[in-house]
Amino acid sequence: MTSSDTSGTPLQEENRRLRRAVEELSVLNDLARAIGASLNSQEIMRTIVHRSLRAINAEQGVITLVDAHASEPMKTLIRTAVSSAAYSPYHFNQSLLGWMHLNKKPLTLNDPRNDDRFKGVKWDDSVNSLLCVPMVIKGELKGVLTVYNKKGDGLFTDDDQRLLAIIAAQSAQVVENARLYESEQDFLRMKEEIRLASRIQNDLLPKQVPEVPGYDIAGRSIPAQMVGGDYFDFIHMSEGRIALCLGDVSGKGLPASLLMANLQATLRGQTLLGPTARECVGRSNMLLYESTSSEKFVTLFYSILDPAEHRLAFCNAGHENPFLVSEGKDVVRLSEGGVVLSILENFPYQEQCVDLAPGDCMVVFSDGITEAINPAQEQFGEERLGRLIADHRSETATELIESIIKAVRQFAGSAQQMDDMTLLVLKRLSS
Repeated sequence: MTSSDTSGTPLQEENRRLRRAVEELSVLNDLARAIGASLNSQEIMRTIVHRSLRAINAEQGVITLVDAHASEPMKTLIRTAVSSAAYSPYHFNQSLLGWMHLNKKPLTLNDPRNDDRFKGVKWDDSVNSLLCVPMVIKGELKGVLTVYNKKGDGLFTDDDQRLLAIIAAQSAQVVENARLYESEQDFLRMKEEIRLASRIQNDLLPKQVPEVPGYDIAGRSIPAQMVGGDYFDFIHMSEGRIALCLGDVSGKGLPASLLMANLQATLRGQTLLGPTARECVGRSNMLLYESTSSEKFVTLFYSILDPAEHRLAFCNAGHENPFLVSEGKDVVRLSEGGVVLSILENFPYQEQCVDLAPGDCMVVFSDGITEAINPAQEQFGEERLGRLIADHRSETATELIESIIKAVRQFAGSAQQMDDMTLLVLKRLSS
């Protein structure tokens, strides 16, 4: 062998290495330009897989993103696969994902069926080789980039593994940024939808308090979240009568608000038919039973005021018993009625009538008032509410509501409001 032959071999190897480095830089630069301007995670991942297949000369590729904070940390969150037209897409193997969670390093399998690390794993029949690399950000596995089957029946090399690992490392933050952007946009859309739902729900509540000669009436609802499940209403009836009701839907948030809207429509429709309190509650119960899932229910206090006779007929469907405070008499709790709505299809609800004397005051409330908790985990309670009503019964209906809400908030202090707070007050004026 001549000296020139000896010196030429290292030079050729160095040239080959340099060409490879230039090609890799070109691949990485092209990829960076292709994915840098997009905020669509699916589009970015498809581009990454396409460029990876071309660079590694493989048949098929897939990016599997994972959610490390989910209850199942190995659960696939997003999966984007790209395949040549002649090949059916492979299913990413959960064993690979588990291995990546544990090791967080590149993995080359040129003979997967005989690899001791994956004994017993069932591979797709046409999978002959694969190259799998982690997508890691600050030590946390965000996803896995995998390519299958080197074209021409070849084997994946160390150079292939190194290049794919660089692609994954370069792309991981771009994909994560796109995901975070999409999550933020989803959150903003959801927030706007909830804002609109809150506005719609607020429009369902009474805009004006009815003016009834000889009576002072007021109501207020404060949701714990942007939308709530409490409902109160004043519904005009024939012969000068008026229905006053307060309901509390099980649950919170949007599901409760939807059922609240259903309750309002049902009660208004039945009230306009002019039945008694017992009949209105019974018919409403049947309608809600047919349109509500078994785990949902409604507590309701429904009453009909006849101002000409100064008489109040009421039916209490599993709601907190309202207070009726009279001058010189014991406090009366209005409990007659029956079970909560939508649990039993047919229930024989009962009603009771009470005569209202001058100065009488009825306070209807939701459990958000009495179950308000202070930092010591103590409840406001019905006893404290009863004393408060007695002390402030001379106030107007609106003032009494404000006094109760103020007292509850002072009691709760820094503790978060956990449930909707709703109040309805009816007073017969003394003169």
